Amino acid sequence: MLNEKQLDVINATAPVVADNAETIAKTFYPLMFERYPHVRSMFNMRHQETGEQPRALARSVVAYALNRNDPKALERLMTPIVNKHVAINLQPDQYAIVAECLMAAIGEVLGDAVTPEVANAWSGLYWEFADRLIAAEEDTYQALEEAPGGWRGERDFYLADRVAESEEIISFYFKPLDEHPVRAFQPGQYLGVALYINGEQALRQYSLTSRPGDNFYRISVKREGQGRASRHLHDHVKVGDHVRLLAPVGDMLLDDRDAPVMLISAGVGQTPMLSLMAQALDAGRQVIYLHGARNARVHAFHEHLKAMAEQYGSKLTYRYVYSNPTTPDELPHRGTIDRALLADYLPRETTPSCYFTGPTGFMRDVDNALAALGIDTPYRHFEYFGPSGQLH
Repeated sequence: MLNEKQLDVINATAPVVADNAETIAKTFYPLMFERYPHVRSMFNMRHQETGEQPRALARSVVAYALNRNDPKALERLMTPIVNKHVAINLQPDQYAIVAECLMAAIGEVLGDAVTPEVANAWSGLYWEFADRLIAAEEDTYQALEEAPGGWRGERDFYLADRVAESEEIISFYFKPLDEHPVRAFQPGQYLGVALYINGEQALRQYSLTSRPGDNFYRISVKREGQGRASRHLHDHVKVGDHVRLLAPVGDMLLDDRDAPVMLISAGVGQTPMLSLMAQALDAGRQVIYLHGARNARVHAFHEHLKAMAEQYGSKLTYRYVYSNPTTPDELPHRGTIDRALLADYLPRETTPSCYFTGPTGFMRDVDNALAALGIDTPYRHFEYFGPSGQLH
C-alpha cells in the first residue's frame, strides 16, 4: 500500500502526469519493444500505429490513480484489463518489464521533474495497481482451469471447418486436438488465438459466434487490409491445421433483467451479437437486432438472421441497413443506424438493455443517440475489439 508521503506526491504531480500520459505511453512502447523484443508478440502492432494501445495504457494508469479507493469504479476499470491480459496469458514476471520501461519513459518525458521522491511514488502506484491485477488474473486463470473442459494458458486445437459468410468474413471452426470437452463460454465472450506467422507468434482475440454448448469453438473473422493476423487466417490456415487457443473470457455479458434486448452493430461488430441474441431468445426476451453494413456482399449471417426472425416471429425484430448499396434490390435498405432509426425501434414501455459494437466512431454515435433517447448508462453496454478504451 502507498504511504501518506507517496500519496501526497502523486496528488501533487497527477495533473502533470495526466497531461503527458499519452506522450509517456507512446515513449514507453518503443522503449519496451527495443529492450524486450519478445513481448511484441502480445501486441497488435496496428494498434500501436493508430495510437489506440498507448491511449489505452495512459487512460488506465491515470484512471487508477483517480479511482483507487472507489471499489465500483475500480472494478469497471480492472475487469476488461484482466480479461485482455488473460487472453494473452500474461504472467506476473512480465509486470516487472512494464515497470522498468514505464518509469524510464516517465523520466524521459518529464525530465528533471522526476525527482527520486516522484519516481518512488509513481513506482509505488504502479505496483499497487499491478498487484491487484496479478491477483485478479490468477483468480481468473484458476477458474478457467477448474471449469469443466477448461484449461490454463494455450491448448492445442485443429481447424475442423471454414465457411465464407461474406466477401470479407470467414468463420473458423476449432475442435480440441485431444478430443476432450471444451469449456462452455458465456455469450458475448471472446477467444484468444495464438498464431505463428513467419516464425513469430501473434496473439489476437476474436468474439465467439457459436453456441456455448457446442463441442467446438467458432470465430468469424473479417479480412483486414492491414491486419497481419486476419490475413494469415484467411490466406493460410486450412482445414486440419493446428492452432493454439486460450480459454474464452470477456465481460460484455447479457444481464439478468426480464426486459427487451437491443443489439446494435456495424460490420464485423455483429460477431458477439449472434450468441447474445440466441441467449436472450432462449430466455424468452424480446430482441431487436439492428445491423449496418456497406452492402449485401459484405453482409455476413444475413440468411441465418432471416431464418431466426421467421422462427421466433414477434420475439425477434431484425432490421438491416446499407450505407453504400450497389444493386437495385439493396436500395430500399439504404441508410445508417442513427438516432432516428434507433428511436423507431426503441421499446417504449420498458427500458431495454442495449448492446452495441463496431468501429469506435459508430459506437460513440450510438452511445450519444441512446443517451439522448433516455437510455441511462447502466443499460448501455459496449466493448472494444482492440485495447480497452472510452467513447468520450
